[in-house]
Amino acid sequence: MQQSELSEKNYKRIYWITWLIWLPILGLFAWPYYEFGKILMIPEILILPGALLFALSFMLTILHGYVTMSLGNLHRNHYYKWLLSHRLTYGFLFHPILTRTRFRLSLIIISMLVLFIGNFIP
Repeated sequence: MQQSELSEKNYKRIYWITWLIWLPILGLFAWPYYEFGKILMIPEILILPGALLFALSFMLTILHGYVTMSLGNLHRNHYYKWLLSHRLTYGFLFHPILTRTRFRLSLIIISMLVLFIGNFIP
């Protein structure tokens, strides 16, 4: 008996795996920005939010890709609808804007602006 990839059990598995890998991915992409900011001698109060925004954009892209690889391009919207229908449990921190490429690119641009502005603050 073959199980459907569109089952709630599979959605829960995808959900838990994404929660397990989000922090290592965030750290993986935040540290280069942090180190580059330290090389440029930017105040740490600006480096940390910039690193978070920079890493968040890449983390969201990788997690979106993971969901796409798990379910397929045509079925990932079913997973995101499932998250929205479980707002108080599984979909607690999910918002549809997180899957938009324009939003993720804007996070990168904002993080670069933080890096640029930090160069002019003594």
